[in-house]
Amino acid sequence: MSLSLSLSFSLSGEVCGGTLDASDAGYITSPGYPLEYPPHQNCQWVITAPEPSQRIVLNFNPHFELERLDCRYDFIEIRDGGSDSAELLGKHCSNIAPPAIISSGTALHIKFVSDYAHQGAGFSLRYEIFKTGSEFCFRNFTSPSGVIESPGFPDKYPHNLECSYIIITPPHMDVTLTFLTFDLENDPLLSGEGDCKYDWLDVWDGLPQVGPLIGRYCGTKIPPEIQSSSGLLSLSFHTDMAVAKDGFSARYNMTHKEVSDTFHCSTAFGLESGKISDDQISASSSFYDGRWSPRQARLNNIDNAWTPSEDSPKEYIQVDLHFLKVLTGIATQGAVSKETQKSYYVSTFKLEVSTNGEDWMTYRYGKNHKVFHANTDPYEVVLNRIPQPVLARFVRIRPQVWKNGIALRFELYGCQIIDAPCSEMQGLLSGLLPDAQISASSARDMLWSPGNARLVGSHSGWFPGPAQPLAGEEWLQVDLGVPKTVGGIITQGARGGEGTSSTDNRAFVRKYRVAHCLDGKDWGFVMDSKTSLPKIFETFQYFCFIYLRRFEETLAQFIRIYPERWSPAGIGMRVEILGCDVPETSTLADTATPTLSGPMESSTAQRSGRASSSPPSMGGVCDLEQGLCGWTHDLSAPLHWSLHSSSKAPAQGPSLDLALPPTDLNSYLYIEANPKTERQRARILSPMVGPDTGPLCLLFSYQLWGEALGTLRILLRDAHHKETLLWALRGDQGPVWKEGRTILPRSPKEFQVVMEGFFDHGTKGHIMIDNIHMSSGTPLEECTRKSADYTNMYKRPEFGDSRLFNGRDQLDGGWAFPEELSSAAPSSEPLETRVSSSAGKDNSWLYTLDPILVTIIVMSSLGVLLGAVCAGMLLYCTCSYSGLSSRSSTTLENYNFELYDGLKHKVKLNQQRCCTEA
Repeated sequence: MSLSLSLSFSLSGEVCGGTLDASDAGYITSPGYPLEYPPHQNCQWVITAPEPSQRIVLNFNPHFELERLDCRYDFIEIRDGGSDSAELLGKHCSNIAPPAIISSGTALHIKFVSDYAHQGAGFSLRYEIFKTGSEFCFRNFTSPSGVIESPGFPDKYPHNLECSYIIITPPHMDVTLTFLTFDLENDPLLSGEGDCKYDWLDVWDGLPQVGPLIGRYCGTKIPPEIQSSSGLLSLSFHTDMAVAKDGFSARYNMTHKEVSDTFHCSTAFGLESGKISDDQISASSSFYDGRWSPRQARLNNIDNAWTPSEDSPKEYIQVDLHFLKVLTGIATQGAVSKETQKSYYVSTFKLEVSTNGEDWMTYRYGKNHKVFHANTDPYEVVLNRIPQPVLARFVRIRPQVWKNGIALRFELYGCQIIDAPCSEMQGLLSGLLPDAQISASSARDMLWSPGNARLVGSHSGWFPGPAQPLAGEEWLQVDLGVPKTVGGIITQGARGGEGTSSTDNRAFVRKYRVAHCLDGKDWGFVMDSKTSLPKIFETFQYFCFIYLRRFEETLAQFIRIYPERWSPAGIGMRVEILGCDVPETSTLADTATPTLSGPMESSTAQRSGRASSSPPSMGGVCDLEQGLCGWTHDLSAPLHWSLHSSSKAPAQGPSLDLALPPTDLNSYLYIEANPKTERQRARILSPMVGPDTGPLCLLFSYQLWGEALGTLRILLRDAHHKETLLWALRGDQGPVWKEGRTILPRSPKEFQVVMEGFFDHGTKGHIMIDNIHMSSGTPLEECTRKSADYTNMYKRPEFGDSRLFNGRDQLDGGWAFPEELSSAAPSSEPLETRVSSSAGKDNSWLYTLDPILVTIIVMSSLGVLLGAVCAGMLLYCTCSYSGLSSRSSTTLENYNFELYDGLKHKVKLNQQRCCTEA
């Protein structure tokens, strides 16, 4: 564009238009701003960035005023390129400033037009290079300890950031996150915790937007120490386009988690010790003088206690435990006023629990709400055991009767589910288990697909297609990726519509059966030892609360849940599987590749077409024998990867002496160092990966060799060509094949993977890549395992293979409550609740199959008579099951953590199809 087209002059003589370099940030304003702009203007600016990889961002001043009338007369127009024919990004007028605008390339074209009448104040915008902090904005941490910092720390962080940091722990490890410094922009008018309007840091117990949100933080107050055992702890950092602060710095440490076979669920959660921070304690109100606040409600606190502004049963004090925990007991204490020496204490209270802080339920005992008997003086500590332990994150205490006034100090007791032997969550809650490994017989639509059946974190859940199917007709399936020892299932209801409180949209399952198998084909049910029939697991009647059911530990890779009875709103489920790694002595073949269901069973993912968004290479390894498998060369790059094919003569590959694997490794991509390739980048692009796919594990083989100091990088590119660095390696790694791995995070938008190679010097060296695989079935902890050499390996390594993790022998421990925790009210419940122990059983039959085969042969030799007797017994059992009533399974299971009373009651059957027995 010539200067004659770019420049014009306003009536006041101001220059209007021009060509600008974004290397130095600057401002563009309408003529006369902030006074009225003149009529008959046609100003055009072209802003360029000097580097091919750079982008330009425009931020408008909120004081924006152009004539309205559908932007036909006065307007500002922004195009994504250097001319007025480039793609239109926006055409704006009225008095609402446009949001931030980011170019997809190195140029933006801006045009301002005004007609002869109705002028306004105009506009002012700032242009600059878009700073993403990408090299430090998306990182995975796998070292035992490390430091996480905001981009640019200790300098001010850039604008318009969306960063993710993921800490991935090995099995049997906890991670503790401690903040060292913290300074993010906040709104001084919003004083509540988590009220962050501009810049904020989210901490997740799992993958961002998948696992439960632990907390949102901004301002200058340092967040509390956070400890997670789910295997993933994530941080999401958001900044807007305005004020920038110094950011944050945090240190994490991983520690080995010991599981004792004498485990007792009676640990103090930390009110007395201070492990629970002041921010985690809140109340409906506090006494006006500030001397009886919630933070003073810690057991044995010497300075008063918590007192509400009014003595009323409507008042409560609440604790956020940050994570889902098992609550087994509460200790309470009154207080003596330091000012008046008057005694205050709570005589009785009720307990309320929640998993999300929104949906609450009062703890029941029998048919009525449980009333806990507490103190008779202000000094004594009274311990109340929860008759049936409850799973919750949020706990509320509501005083019912008190002496002189409400004053409360207390402590909570319990444990985490995973503290018990073989009770590790298998990745549904945290997102460690990808959506591709969760399937179902059918789904209502994408909002209620199997991928939404994640405990707690999902805002919806899984709903099958039919509103009222036949009992046992629908199922939800989880593929654990590798064989595991499975011993329990946690279930929760589901919400049928976002943001609705109607009970018609809240669904749950009352009864279900559990099936399991190792190969996705030969299914067997968890059996009831008393009836020798498939066990019916029962829950009760509230959609959002959590019920844990244990069963005898079973070796399985696939778990299916068959709903048998459900709520009037239909079937709705969110789940988590509990188990542990198989002992290393197992002779089962290792595999980490999900096995598909048999041909007679279709998954929801197939019906809904979700698989269509997966890239072609997700289905297997791209070994380059048949070409690039849908990958393409970046035509804008100055250098292209060369393909050495098995059909070519050896001379057509690199001329260097390569330490190659055996002879069937014949096809690979390579670039070779020479003066012409010095600092020239070769790039290859993956097929487009659809939105909400993953997280995926990218695996590939590579060689990086020579004195030329080669660099191999993996980047993500979005639809606007904005790129984010995921993985990089530089320097001589030896002339051997190695495996690279990195996690491709789940994204709400489409993206491509970029593999880029270049040399610092044009001397001797080469870079080679092969066996590219975007795996949806590889566990994320395997995806972060240290790379291995492939010297002496074959062409197609089984990327899904993984050594089974540390096993464990059968343990004796159970879920026992401390003997000193006792209920103040009479209870028919035992003082201890333990998990069924099978320490005396020999599980060797799981791993030595030959004796079984011998036994089958011996038994078969008994002849036709024994076969007829067995057939008759089988027919009798089948008939007995067909007439089974709900009374046949009334025994409460061990590990019976449920939000309901400890007594069984006859439930009036709803005369609907959903409530019939199979």
